[in-house]
Amino acid sequence: MEIKDIVKKVKQIEIRTRKKTEASLMGQYHSAFKGQGMTFSEVRPYQFGDEIRRIDWNKTARFREPFVKVMEEERELTMMILVDISASMDYGTKGQLKREYVAEIAASLGFSAAGNNDKVGVILFADKVYKVIPPQKGRKHILSIISTILTADYVPAVSKIDKAMEYMMGIFKRKSLVFLFSDFEDTYDSKMLRVASKKHQLLGMRIYDEKDNEIPDVGYVLLHDAETGKEVWANTSNARWRYTFAEAQKQKVRALEEDFATSSASFMNISTGADYSKMLYNYFQKK
Repeated sequence: MEIKDIVKKVKQIEIRTRKKTEASLMGQYHSAFKGQGMTFSEVRPYQFGDEIRRIDWNKTARFREPFVKVMEEERELTMMILVDISASMDYGTKGQLKREYVAEIAASLGFSAAGNNDKVGVILFADKVYKVIPPQKGRKHILSIISTILTADYVPAVSKIDKAMEYMMGIFKRKSLVFLFSDFEDTYDSKMLRVASKKHQLLGMRIYDEKDNEIPDVGYVLLHDAETGKEVWANTSNARWRYTFAEAQKQKVRALEEDFATSSASFMNISTGADYSKMLYNYFQKK
């Protein structure tokens, strides 16, 4: 895409996602993720109804009247967005590529975080980590993230989710909100999910095109694997072949759901073009 096209696309995504975010997601996001605890704010005179355990005994003794400590929520959180940029994510048959859909969801998440003064960072990965955007705050930073996801060079290589997760955990020690975007076409070590979900709050989001799950009857076609380069001829007119393919994809999704559930992590299976805002709203509500 040319620069003017990128700017236009980013602006369109901002307008679309900010409407959704401000309408429903931002408030639910704040309710779901209330921060890491309480921190001391100030001391004030005791008022009827204050908790006795909040009394500041040193100041009370000094002034011979009761004072209480005022505590406030430690709100600031860090959101990390991990995006699979293997070549299979640069694909789409319904007017929207997977990468464009990911950019839109990431924008909604980013604006929700920005509205609560939280930091947002990004890791782009495939067979290795290709780019890291350190966590920062603000609208301009979110727009930069959208542009980066849209314009990244999508790599013809097998994605290695394990490496991305391991890298993130090595860099970000404090508990963070982690959103992992991938089509999960490649294998991964489920042990890494368990380790990551113990340290962070993890949501895996499988982004798929409808043709990923079911191939229509279009006769003999040459199927090309965008990541490995492998090619194979298939007779899509064969009903048994189509059924076997669809069942294998269903089994893959069931295995993913089981892995994430066993790891105490969350999982979503989202088709490009679907209303992701409802799914995110329900996710935040459950938290």
